Amino acid sequence: MGNPVDLLPRIVARDVSYSYPDGTFALKGIDIDIYEGDFIGFLGSNGSGKTTLLKALDGVIKNFKGTVTLDGNDIKSLSPKDIYRKIGLVFQNPEDQLFASTVFEDVAFGPLNMGFDEEEVQRRVLQALTEVEIQDMARKSIHNLSYGQKKRVCIAGLLAMGQEILLLDEPTAGLDPMGEYKMMRLLTKLNRENNVTIVMATHSVDLVPLFLNRLYIMSKGSIVRGGSPEEIFTAPEEMEQVKLRLPQVAELIYTLKHEDRLPFNRVPLTVGEARREILRMLTKPKDA
Repeated sequence: MGNPVDLLPRIVARDVSYSYPDGTFALKGIDIDIYEGDFIGFLGSNGSGKTTLLKALDGVIKNFKGTVTLDGNDIKSLSPKDIYRKIGLVFQNPEDQLFASTVFEDVAFGPLNMGFDEEEVQRRVLQALTEVEIQDMARKSIHNLSYGQKKRVCIAGLLAMGQEILLLDEPTAGLDPMGEYKMMRLLTKLNRENNVTIVMATHSVDLVPLFLNRLYIMSKGSIVRGGSPEEIFTAPEEMEQVKLRLPQVAELIYTLKHEDRLPFNRVPLTVGEARREILRMLTKPKDA
């Protein structure tokens, strides 16, 4: 969605800093605006501050310096119920979030605690399970689910409470390549079809450019770069400084362009873009 001029941001962070009891900074001077319909990624290596930032945006930690507002309200002054009606955090490990014996019971826990009657709870649970494409697993035991299915149950639990903003910590961690793709496709569907705002922490550079509309590189608790994936992934040297790399296809084309002097106009980020760029170069008239 970008930064629509006619909309106010849902979440605003200003000069957010947080340090551990030993004095080590986890966050330093974070400024960010998150708009309705955004699909945003915080990309960084382990220890860069991604998870801590998600917890500050969600109100899990409140003893940070600076301000975070949710729809104009200081998150430090909001009750958990006020926060969780709008925003929720999906942990990296679903085992940390699931506790009921069946899928239905786990997803129903939030709506029940929000005071909805049995009929409304049933409607919300079935709708949420349908949205994450596991509607046929409502009565299934949590212990019999795959890792990826457990992650979907966690997401459904938040959607069932009516949450419009999902914060996800490494949503593709622990999944095989097909599982990674299916998870990102699911999040894209929720974002585009259900208008769910998605904010995710990740270190998966190969998936990022396929789905996100805005990307922030984090290093040592700070945001060091921000923009579209095309603006961020420019040179391997800059990524190496923050202990990351270019997407594999971008690294290949960058090498062909700068070391082998092949006349690529740009560095593509996806296989499809690379194919079009290679075909353009091969079919280009020699005297052009």
